[in-house]
Amino acid sequence: MTEADARIRLYEASDDKLVKFSIGKASMEGLAVANRSSFFHPFTLSAWVALSCIMIQYLDWWPKPEYGFLGYLPPLPAFGCWGAVVLYLMDWFNRPYFEDASLDLLRRPDVADIANYYRRSPSSGFFILEYSGKFVGLIAIDASKDSESQDTLMDKGKPSSLKSKHTISQGTSSVATIRHFYIEEPYRRAGIQKDLLAHAIQHAFKADAVKEIKVTTTSLILYAQKCIRDAGFALEKPIGKFGVYGWNFDLFVLQRAQRGKQGAGTSIVS
Repeated sequence: MTEADARIRLYEASDDKLVKFSIGKASMEGLAVANRSSFFHPFTLSAWVALSCIMIQYLDWWPKPEYGFLGYLPPLPAFGCWGAVVLYLMDWFNRPYFEDASLDLLRRPDVADIANYYRRSPSSGFFILEYSGKFVGLIAIDASKDSESQDTLMDKGKPSSLKSKHTISQGTSSVATIRHFYIEEPYRRAGIQKDLLAHAIQHAFKADAVKEIKVTTTSLILYAQKCIRDAGFALEKPIGKFGVYGWNFDLFVLQRAQRGKQGAGTSIVS
């Protein structure tokens, strides 16, 4: 991508619907990966084959070579039936976590009023990446006094209940948090996410007050985690597990001192 084609700009009010849709989409993207990974897990495949064989045995659907090619088809319905059941069960186990996470993100104060929230600190920013005028991705870095807060504007368990008061403080914290990071799938192979992440890091570290940047991610979203690792973020600790096979939700940290040793790098985006 050339400088003339791609650019990074600040969030504008006209981006609101697209940005909120992309935040929810990014959160739910992991569900498809989790379901696929769950289905192809050795234990799942073993259970699928075993259940299919039991059904074939019970209904006497074993292949009958004496009927030629068609004689090998009778077992297929059993594998198809149990395949559909297994896929449904994987989605049933995995979906609640991703739906709750998506709703939680969309109910947070930074999403409710993006422009004002990310103006509270000069080291904060909500950036949009465009290519030839088209939306490619976004990144939001929060260096405000609430940068480590996970509060929402609604009480959990009461989806229709708005909290009566939420204090919005001014100033810059020593810890910045990447709250949102998403790139449209067709553009990921170009590595454009590295430029967007580098831009956000550079913006946050312009202020001496910010000493480190934190971000949470999972191995299910490979492009994001690889980009974060390549930028110098180090795994601090796993902070939770989710899904039927207990994938880790990890916290990564980039120290200002470590960033200085690596250098800011170069960017292909203006």
